[in-house]
Amino acid sequence: MIDVKPVNRSKLTIIQNSYYPELLKGLGVTMRHFFGNLARHTGRAIGLKTKDPMVTILYPEKTRHIAPRWRGRHRLMTRPDGSPRCVACMMCETACPDDCIKITAGESPDGRIEKYPVAFEIDLLRCCFCGLCVEACPEDAIRMDSGYVALGGVTRSEFYLDRDFLLHNSEMTTHAQFPGELDGMVVKRVDLSKQSGGH
Repeated sequence: MIDVKPVNRSKLTIIQNSYYPELLKGLGVTMRHFFGNLARHTGRAIGLKTKDPMVTILYPEKTRHIAPRWRGRHRLMTRPDGSPRCVACMMCETACPDDCIKITAGESPDGRIEKYPVAFEIDLLRCCFCGLCVEACPEDAIRMDSGYVALGGVTRSEFYLDRDFLLHNSEMTTHAQFPGELDGMVVKRVDLSKQSGGH
């Protein structure tokens, strides 16, 4: 038998019921931030050494600093000969809690590798960007260090990434995985540790 313990609910006073005290507290927090930030900006303008003022980032012209451990859009890594590094072991598909990775394996024409992904698809609409696929991969074949921040789109089809897109659409990269990987490719290097500003 389950014992049920009754809960005594305290009755709110008229003032508490009106929510005015909480409204005034919220306005107080807003004013504290506003005048504190105004004082920091004013102090900087006249040459005083103050804390960094909070600023509005003018996105998309400027972007926030990205932490070195930040996880963004996925990319598949390649071997020096340009073939996918993935061996279709299904570890990332198994580890994915959202079931957003689908891999179709095929027999590899290279005798040293047993399998390769005929199809490798990621549904970004289901992905929670947890990074478990990257952690599970024994071949370092998938990474989330592309540096892409804006993952917006107009249609659902823009969020379904296939193997060719994941292999060849990384104009941004944090680092090469082997010497000469980026030779002849137009890439924008993203130094995440520099962008993080020491945070």
